[in-house]
Amino acid sequence: MIEAAPESALPYPPVHKDKKFVVLSDWDGTITTYDSNDYLTDNLGYGREKRRAGNLEVLDGKITFRDAFRGMLESVVENGHTLEHCKQVLKQNIKLDPGFRDFYRYCKSMDIPVVIVSSGMEPVIRAVLSVQVTPEEAAEIDIISNDVDVHPDGTWSIKYRHPTSKFGHDKSQAILPYRALENPPTLFFLGDGVSDLSAARHADVLFVKDTGDGDNDLAVYCKREHIPHILFPKFEAALDVVKGIVGGTKTVEAALADGKAE
Repeated sequence: MIEAAPESALPYPPVHKDKKFVVLSDWDGTITTYDSNDYLTDNLGYGREKRRAGNLEVLDGKITFRDAFRGMLESVVENGHTLEHCKQVLKQNIKLDPGFRDFYRYCKSMDIPVVIVSSGMEPVIRAVLSVQVTPEEAAEIDIISNDVDVHPDGTWSIKYRHPTSKFGHDKSQAILPYRALENPPTLFFLGDGVSDLSAARHADVLFVKDTGDGDNDLAVYCKREHIPHILFPKFEAALDVVKGIVGGTKTVEAALADGKAE
């Protein structure tokens, strides 16, 4: 039985039709060098130990990502941190992977759309982008994510894109419309963690960020479920693979068989 697509509480940007290639990428811990929501939880919320315990429970299917993630953010709010304060903290502490700008600019030069697909919150993502790339680039990049509800008393809470989904934001729903096109593009997806599990099976080329810190939950999941993927340490390495596939010097099958981008 095929599970019905969850209803979205938030609009989607238009699907990029008639493109040969499309890149969809997780934001936190993939484009960024540190997951911004982890940073908030570890430093302003209930701490790293409890957060990691929750991630492992998600990986083992004991709790949903939606509920674990909501708990992380609630711990930040309960400690008295406003959304604006959180934005300022993240703007000062969250950096982009050094190779992302070149990766993005190469894709733009080749007419390859780059779409951020995140379980984070768009206002927070835009805030970090605003100090990491040019204002024009920050404005033009499509973001498919959750949102934020700010309440009259100054507290805030996450507004999930898919409130009924166990993921809160089912990232597969950003990929599947491309699969339904008459001439679907080659789809690249880049991710790193438990929020990317719903997307892992649906890309033509799945890149998994090798964080080197033992917290790579997406890699663990892909190995367990026998999902072909490419480990990459930085966007510079992913760019080399993408260039090879786009330029025709490397096939998708060969790239996946390699399993690593150095």
